[in-house]
Amino acid sequence: MSTALAIAGVTAVLRDLLNDGLINHNISGVLGSSVSVSVQAPDRVVTASTPEASQLNLFLYMATPNPGWRNEGLPGRDGSGRTRLANPPLALDLHYLLSAYSGADLHAEILLGYAMQLLHETPLLTRTAIRTALNPSPAVGASLPPALRALADAGLADQVELIKLTPNILSSEETSQLWTATQSHLRPSMAYIASVVLIQAQRPARTPLPVLTRGPLDSATGRDAGIAVQADLEPRTPLLTHVAPPLGQPVAAIGDTVLLHGRLLDGANRQVVLREDRLGIEHILPALPPAPNMPAGQVAAFSLAGLQAALPAGAYRVALRVTRPDLQGRMRDHETPPLPLTLAPRITSTPQSVARAPDGSASVPITFTPDLRADQRAVLVLDNDEYLPQTAGATPSSRIFPVAQARPGVHLARLRIDGIDSPIVDMDYEPPALPHFLNRTVEFT
Repeated sequence: MSTALAIAGVTAVLRDLLNDGLINHNISGVLGSSVSVSVQAPDRVVTASTPEASQLNLFLYMATPNPGWRNEGLPGRDGSGRTRLANPPLALDLHYLLSAYSGADLHAEILLGYAMQLLHETPLLTRTAIRTALNPSPAVGASLPPALRALADAGLADQVELIKLTPNILSSEETSQLWTATQSHLRPSMAYIASVVLIQAQRPARTPLPVLTRGPLDSATGRDAGIAVQADLEPRTPLLTHVAPPLGQPVAAIGDTVLLHGRLLDGANRQVVLREDRLGIEHILPALPPAPNMPAGQVAAFSLAGLQAALPAGAYRVALRVTRPDLQGRMRDHETPPLPLTLAPRITSTPQSVARAPDGSASVPITFTPDLRADQRAVLVLDNDEYLPQTAGATPSSRIFPVAQARPGVHLARLRIDGIDSPIVDMDYEPPALPHFLNRTVEFT
């Protein structure tokens, strides 16, 4: 694969190819003047202070993802985004505009004709041509600018797929838009696509070991048992189907007992794994003993009591680890695919009544669980209005929220940490009764 220098490397190889072609065909002798090849934007090729010289200009006006390679090697990281699994390549198609310039009659047409013939006869950039263009002799390389000397490390000649050149037919509208966007006058031109450039990082990644056997060995034949296949909709490994916080709430809080429903959850050494990717938390809890009315194979429970310092409010992924027989009857550790679980803050005490100051302001002290981390943001929501805490008097489990214009009356109170609200709606009701708000209020007097 190539490095990030590959884009500039393709342009340099094409320029070198056009230069060699003009020299080999003695175009300077045909035109009676010197000829050059530039790689600039069209508006910089011709200036008002100098006459228009005979030259070719190769302009890279766009790079697009290559549809055949764009999904190769994905994913690059695991689900948490922290561990690099592979280095998927950045696959690009480079779009060029080849234009001919000259102030003399027919010179531009002659230049464009020779250039198009040369690219037509060179539909593929060979590895030899790339190495010759990007790795000049020491005598020549010492006089090159640093940017051109750096292209020797582009790795363009060593990438898996060779670069192909194909003409790209632009409509009259696309051509007009392109020349208008470059703020330049129209010149005889032809568009080409160079495909594909594969740019890949060279960072360490995880590489799995080869698979030696699939299942236990048969003592009689000496062969492995292979993969056991059974046409059945029932899972053959432990699986979670949903997470159930108490009282019908969509979120859990410190002190709650949470139920995990699924299949094949029974076994030894049952553990619950909680992961929070943003803060990099992984916490392992023992599963509670099975209750008499809850089959161990279908339900596992765990308690969040006493974890206010270990588990901050946030979006978690919960999984169950259990030791049980696999499809071949061997005891092994299983971990279920994770399911989402939101750990919400819980207000543990609010003042029932807060007296307003003479100017109409008030201060509302709130205690809560879990503890607030330094990089987390807490907001008190009274009805529809949000209030930020003051820094004075702050502890991990309490904040004081100043309210500049406290309206007299009773207000519903919610604590919001990183966008997660403490429960405010009573979800434990029986239809046809309507839901109602919990008694989380603050009254200003």
